[in-house]
Amino acid sequence: MLNVNLAANSRYCDGISRRSMLQLGACSLGGLTLAQLFQAEAAAGVGSSNKSIINIHLSGGPSHQDMFDLKPDAPREFRGEFNPVKTNVPGIEICEHMPLLAQMADKYAIIRSLSGMFDDHSNFHTQTGFGRDSLRNIGGRPSIGSVVSKVLGPTGSGAPCYIAYNDGPEGYLGPVHKPYRPQGGDLRLVGGMDESRLSSRTNLLSSLDKIRRASDATGKMTALDSFTQRAVGVVTSGKVADALDLEKEDKAVRERYGRDDGRMFLTARRLVEAGVRVVTFDWGGWDTHGDNFNQLRRLLPNLDRAMSALLGDLADRGLDKDVTVVMWGEFGRTPRVNGGAGRDHWSRVAMCFLAGGGMKLGQTIGTSTAYAEEAKDRPVHLQEVFATLYHNLGIDVGHTQLIDPAGRPQYLVETREPIRELI
Repeated sequence: MLNVNLAANSRYCDGISRRSMLQLGACSLGGLTLAQLFQAEAAAGVGSSNKSIINIHLSGGPSHQDMFDLKPDAPREFRGEFNPVKTNVPGIEICEHMPLLAQMADKYAIIRSLSGMFDDHSNFHTQTGFGRDSLRNIGGRPSIGSVVSKVLGPTGSGAPCYIAYNDGPEGYLGPVHKPYRPQGGDLRLVGGMDESRLSSRTNLLSSLDKIRRASDATGKMTALDSFTQRAVGVVTSGKVADALDLEKEDKAVRERYGRDDGRMFLTARRLVEAGVRVVTFDWGGWDTHGDNFNQLRRLLPNLDRAMSALLGDLADRGLDKDVTVVMWGEFGRTPRVNGGAGRDHWSRVAMCFLAGGGMKLGQTIGTSTAYAEEAKDRPVHLQEVFATLYHNLGIDVGHTQLIDPAGRPQYLVETREPIRELI
């Protein structure tokens, strides 16, 4: 089994371990174990759109004023240790430790006035647009991936609609719309199993436990049937297996992303290319209460390398109009550097990085105050970002509603206007 540690820090300040580990090992598909993991169901009337999203969560809360909103004129206790550098877009400057991204600022947009965040060490609100207490009594809000699974379903390529390497919640939509979480690198038929034999076993499985299925009121058995059928599709198509096998990628491309730190960025590109609509993962350890600047000196060059490779790759492959990339964290960091050379939690303003999706890029949206303590001009609410993501997928957030377990219609977000500067 191969373990890849994606996080620089293994713990957040709350003491909870959140090691982001990929575990790639054998998967016994003769017994359909993948079916128990494959949790996405094709919706009726699947459209032809191949639009997709890569949602990258910078775990722990990235220091926005040391990355994309530097304050060089502020006193040292606020501006920190880094200097801004010019980008290839006049008037836009970013941190000196991201020189590759500085040369391609025309390929992304930076929101410097993100509001509506939560002081919560969780990716819940960057997955759903809501806090964890919203609709908790009926299962909670679903992630954007689960919503897309429900509304659009898979593309028909044999790939799952939604793949998560983190805790993407299905919320009140239930287990059918959970993400598929790859646990095995070998997603092929084994032991002489061919497609016809696998189909026979699948039909046999579906015919068992008829009484239990008829009396099941939770929907779990129906979900299991759905998972089984979709698992067979993944195995027999081979597209997801190929996408997860990074050894199939050109060596020069792998090197451009970075062998370890860029692994998930490359995997995400390969998955959306294979037909996955939503891919989400956590990256890095950004809970920098102490030694903020040395930690960022380690993190930023790797992020710069991986993200610049992803954006260049999407453009070279003609995917930049269809694939939206969003990168953010759970909140920002305090304006004043603390006594331990760190920055603490700060949910009043944060940053968001957006690329692709056919959007109007090469711009910054909004500004923060002199010390990056509040949104100043053009505050952008968290849910405006989600409205934009749904818009890029072709989902009309102004009218689309889901029915919750209590029979009530629920809009996907409460703020239903996409970011006008991007559309």
